[in-house]
Amino acid sequence: MAGNNVLTLTDDNFDIDVLQADIPVLVDFWAEWCMPCRMIAPTLEELAGEYAGKVKIGRVDTDNNREAAGRFGITAIPTIILFTGGQVARKFVGLTSKKDFKTALDEAV
Repeated sequence: MAGNNVLTLTDDNFDIDVLQADIPVLVDFWAEWCMPCRMIAPTLEELAGEYAGKVKIGRVDTDNNREAAGRFGITAIPTIILFTGGQVARKFVGLTSKKDFKTALDEAV
C-alpha cells in the first residue's frame, strides 16, 4: 500500500510511470510480509513529500507484480532502485538510510 505521495506501481503501469518518466523515479520493490519493507516505508513517504515535483517515488508489491520485479532481477527485498531516463542509476538492497537515499536523489535532480 502506498501513501498520498507514493505511486502504487504494477506490471501494467510500470513502463509508463517509471521507464518513460521525465523525472527520476525511486522504486521500492517490497512485500506485505517483509518487516524491513514496513520499516522503510515511512522514509519513502517523507522523501516523496520532500522531493515532490522533482522525483517520483513508487512501490511495487513483488508478490502481486512478478513481471516488474523479474525484469530487474529482484531476488531480495526490500530492493529500492533509482531510475533516471528509464535506466537503473542506483540500486539499494536491504535497509538503507534516509541520508543515502537523499544523496542519490540530490545527484539525480
